Amino acid sequence: MDLTLLWVLLPLVTVAWGQYGDYGYSYQQYHDYSDDGWVNLHRQGFSYQCPHGQVVVAVRSTFNKKEGSDRQWNYACMPTPQSLGEPTECWWEEINRAGMEWYQTCSNNGLVAGFQSRYFESVLDREWQFYCCRYSKRCPYSCWLTTEYPGHYGEEMDMISYNYDHYMRGAATTFSAVERDRQWKFIMCRMTDYDCEFASV
Repeated sequence: MDLTLLWVLLPLVTVAWGQYGDYGYSYQQYHDYSDDGWVNLHRQGFSYQCPHGQVVVAVRSTFNKKEGSDRQWNYACMPTPQSLGEPTECWWEEINRAGMEWYQTCSNNGLVAGFQSRYFESVLDREWQFYCCRYSKRCPYSCWLTTEYPGHYGEEMDMISYNYDHYMRGAATTFSAVERDRQWKFIMCRMTDYDCEFASV
C-alpha cells in the first residue's frame, strides 16, 4: 500500500475507532459469558434493565427441555450516541401473554432498554414485557425484521446488532405448542437525528 494513502486513512480509522471502539470491547465481553452471566434461573421470573442512556444490542439464550422447556437469558447494552441525546422518559410496555404469538413495538417511538418475564408452568412458556425509553422527539425509520432467532426451536439463540445506527424497537414471536419454545424476529430501526412531530410511528 502506498504510504501516502496510509497516512490519509490512518486518522479516519482512529476517529472511527474512537467513536465506536467501545462496541467491539462490549461485544467481546458479552461473548465471554459464563453460566453465572444468565439473568434468570429456569422457571423463574426476571427483570433486566440497561443502565440509564443505554439500549439492548444483544440477546443470548439457551433452551432446556428438562427444565420445563424453559430458557435462560443474557443481554448486552450499549450507550446511545450523543446525537440521540438523553432518554426523556422510560416505561414498561403492556404484557405479552404466555402461550400466544405476538408482535409489539415500543409505543411513543421508544427503544428497547430492558426485558421482564414471568414463567408459567401450566403452558411451559413465559409472558414478556419490554422496558422502553424515548429519546426527545426522535422518530424511527428504515425499520426491518431480523431473521428468526433461534433458527430452529430448541436451539441456542445469539442475536447481536452490529449496526451501531440501528436500534431494537420490539419483536415478533411465534410459539410452538409442540416444542414449547419461541422464535423471535427483532424489529430494528434507525432514528432521525432531528425532532419530528409524530407521537408514534
